[in-house]
Amino acid sequence: MNSLRSRRSVLAATLASAALALSACGGGSAPAQSGGDTSLSDVKSKGELVIATEGTYRPFSFHADGAGELTGFDVEIAQAVAGKLGVKATFQETQFDGIFAGLESKRFDTIANQISINDERKAKYEFSTPYTISTGVVVTKADNSSINSFADLKGKTTAQSLTSNFYKMAVEAGANVQAVEGWAQSATLVQQGRVDATVNDKLTYLDYAKNTPDSGLKVAAEAPEKTESAMVFRKGTTELTAAVDKALADLQADGTLAKISEKYFGADVTK
Repeated sequence: MNSLRSRRSVLAATLASAALALSACGGGSAPAQSGGDTSLSDVKSKGELVIATEGTYRPFSFHADGAGELTGFDVEIAQAVAGKLGVKATFQETQFDGIFAGLESKRFDTIANQISINDERKAKYEFSTPYTISTGVVVTKADNSSINSFADLKGKTTAQSLTSNFYKMAVEAGANVQAVEGWAQSATLVQQGRVDATVNDKLTYLDYAKNTPDSGLKVAAEAPEKTESAMVFRKGTTELTAAVDKALADLQADGTLAKISEKYFGADVTK
């Protein structure tokens, strides 16, 4: 009888210990299974913000002198943001056609590559507050006084890439369009007087004007609609997005964004 009681006592103690161990394991694993947004803590714990950018998109993301250090407007903005977060900025150069897939597969934490905000993208991704604001502009020779608005393009000839949104803007304004491959060819045709104008992005013009001060061109008109570009994050990474928003606000307030913008465009395009 004593032997049976002893065996039962040992069995009971063993079961109690097992139950206690299972209970302890369950309690310890609950926080890990609770889900939640760890996007900011993940970045802080690894000490780096991994950022996707093309690296071939001057003046936003490119290599100085062709093979030098990665630099550019977007690169410096992202570096400043990472600094505010207290982590290192690590860049992964990625072709544009794979940049969103890479974000979704968690190859990087964010994209800084002049990604414009639109409804389709907002449905799939988180966006920071915009750090670039631009518009479509009409560029003419500096001495042209006949074009002062988009309406004045009616019956005039513009040079446009046929695959761009600016081609549509020129056509909708009533312009006759001469097809070109890009901005450089458009600018040359306007300078030579072979076309009356070209419609393009204001940032493209500002970059060109800063690097070609004697171009003889001017902005004759500006569209009222604005294009906003921002850093992009996976859906649900709200804590990291909010931290980046605060960083951008601080960088706007202390003049850092304006300083970087002036360096690349000769104007503040961040607000």
